[in-house]
Amino acid sequence: MDRDVTEHYSHNGRYLGTLKVGTKGQILIPKEVRDFFGIHIGELLVLLADKDKGIALQKMDGCNEAFQMAFQKEDKE
Repeated sequence: MDRDVTEHYSHNGRYLGTLKVGTKGQILIPKEVRDFFGIHIGELLVLLADKDKGIALQKMDGCNEAFQMAFQKEDKE
């Protein structure tokens, strides 16, 4: 079986890695990253996606601010 994380680099609280999408469309968040952010198996996360800006994951305990930033209306004056 192929590894889910094929390459990774971490330094000073930053992480860069390549992941594979599994047959059920799932991705694995590496243990090192889960530990760094205090993410536990089964924890509910918020997925933020913008076609132009990319994808981000947010823990639920910080989602109110993230929702406000992601969905704030632009002034059209």
